[in-house]
Amino acid sequence: MSYIEWAESQLAEVELLTSMFPGPDELELTDQLALADLRNYVEKSVSGDKPPPSRPQFFIKQRLDSSGMNGTEFILSCAYPSEYPSVLPDITIRCSALSRAQQTEIQTDLNKYLTGHCLGELCVLAAVDWVKENLEHFIKKSSLAAPAPKVESASPASQEVFSRLWIYSHHIYNKSKRKNILEWSKELGLSGFSMPGKPGIVCVEGPQSACEEFWSRVKVLTWKKIMIRHREDVTLNRPGEDNERLESMDSLRKFTGFEEAMFDPHGSRGNHMDLGQLYQFLNEKGCCDVFQIYFGIEGR
Repeated sequence: MSYIEWAESQLAEVELLTSMFPGPDELELTDQLALADLRNYVEKSVSGDKPPPSRPQFFIKQRLDSSGMNGTEFILSCAYPSEYPSVLPDITIRCSALSRAQQTEIQTDLNKYLTGHCLGELCVLAAVDWVKENLEHFIKKSSLAAPAPKVESASPASQEVFSRLWIYSHHIYNKSKRKNILEWSKELGLSGFSMPGKPGIVCVEGPQSACEEFWSRVKVLTWKKIMIRHREDVTLNRPGEDNERLESMDSLRKFTGFEEAMFDPHGSRGNHMDLGQLYQFLNEKGCCDVFQIYFGIEGR
């Protein structure tokens, strides 16, 4: 398929969704300008023209009507890559009735279902139907899962771990993913930064459990390629146990808070960053050695 054909399919699906979910409490288009750009591209472009860089994004809000669910609400956050439907859209499930573990599990299962049954086809409605059919099962699993009992260790060697994850992605363009990265890092008390564009870089630091939770959420989103390129783990003594303790969680942080960092975006789509500026940024934070790990060359 060509970009024009992909765009035509996307526009047709948005129009179908608008007719099926007419209320603002059912379908919310978060970027009307992107939709206008897509429509203009379909109506006026000629074969070979590149699609607009802005991508349509929207939320679909639905409730479960089955007995016992009490109208439990879920939200699908959707965004179209340029090549959709030849590739899957970016779809994230949100439901307050799910535990974190079940949130991750249902997201993984939905991605597997769409990959196996819908790749190459318009699939947002199929995703909505699948969630409606399967969400109750995951909610019940969440409610039945008993919290693990807290066991007081008799050993003074019980320790906490500080981690810093350096994540590499082929690219980070999608506004929804960028928003998730910012919101999840804040929610989990992590510091660091994310650099959108091509390639995409994310660094998170803080308690190991929070870093692992962040990674478990991020990795199940739809990516062309994503991996932990490098990680740093430092074991700390428990507070108050050792008068000679030299390090604390906050003393090991190299970043204050979490930010999205842009370094002179350039290129035809404004999606490439100035790597020289990235190196200087890392150098100021005392992390310049990571530049060579990412790119295989020494910065300057």
